[in-house]
Amino acid sequence: MKRPPKASSITVSDVARQAKVSKATAARVLGGYGRVSKTVRAAVLEAAKALDYRPNELARSMTTGRSGSIGVVVGDIENPFFSLAVRGISDAARLSGINVILANSGEQVEAEKSAIRVLMAKQVDGLIVTPAQSGEIAHLVEVAQSGCPLALLDRALPDLDVDTVTVDDRDAALRATRILTRAGHTRIGYVTAAELSGDFCGNESRINTSSVRERILGFLDACREAGIEGAERNIHFGAGRSDRSPAVTHALLDHPERPTAILASDSVVALEVFKAIRECGLRIPQDISLITFHDADWTSVTTPPITVVDQPVYALGKCVAELLVRRLKGDDRPPERIVMPTRIIERMSVGQSPDRQTVP
Repeated sequence: MKRPPKASSITVSDVARQAKVSKATAARVLGGYGRVSKTVRAAVLEAAKALDYRPNELARSMTTGRSGSIGVVVGDIENPFFSLAVRGISDAARLSGINVILANSGEQVEAEKSAIRVLMAKQVDGLIVTPAQSGEIAHLVEVAQSGCPLALLDRALPDLDVDTVTVDDRDAALRATRILTRAGHTRIGYVTAAELSGDFCGNESRINTSSVRERILGFLDACREAGIEGAERNIHFGAGRSDRSPAVTHALLDHPERPTAILASDSVVALEVFKAIRECGLRIPQDISLITFHDADWTSVTTPPITVVDQPVYALGKCVAELLVRRLKGDDRPPERIVMPTRIIERMSVGQSPDRQTVP
């Protein structure tokens, strides 16, 4: 008895024979290009299902010039922010029948370049990138000039005119810091995972990541507005998941003039700060207030729950993917720069400054 062919050996010709159409017609339906009637399309798809046809991606890409996939390069896939953003990208891509190939740069520009080279070699149809640096972007300019659609997630590059989806980081940091200054805090620390060699000294040009720079500028805006002098000295770098993170946070909290409030750049940093506060025997918010960017799951279940800058992270990913898919479909309108709103969710981690409480 002759065995039926394996699914992997079913060809377009087999589907065409089953559907009683030409091979070229079956290829158009299965490849998603060209035009056929609804009746013919239904017949081909029914035949493909009956035969358990599985497309040969290499053959399809040679026929259509498309790989059916996009590349995504983010800074840290372990960071809940990027995990949720990638979920938004993947969901939007899947609705268009597009696969996602994910790469992690570790916030290192050389790793970003390497990932992009690999993805381009795989002939992805487009790229979504969260740039590790704003000062070294020649590789991204090269991608854009090659004709490969490129979109930026979370971080804008003024010198690269491509579709970009971000939030207003400066305004968000300004509003978050105002909550602290209005509670009487004048010793406010800003803590970020970003690395910086040497001292910041208020030189914003030394910060190579756009979102980091904008948040710091918003923080400083609010401090100046409140008449706080020397706020630049209270900006602390390198407090993420690096080996030196505990030293950074403990040095901050052990200082004789330790801050009475902290604004954390993301939920990963905030968790390190939260643990350090507990280890130092301090209380939130009686001894120190805390606000963080990103409404990570843990921030609402701690005691006390943490006030957060809530960013529409899933929507950021979904939106940037939709912009890229639109380009893949031939849309040639000018690049868009979409800035999504943020909101502050006030919980119980902000209290009056201890300095204000002790004033007679």
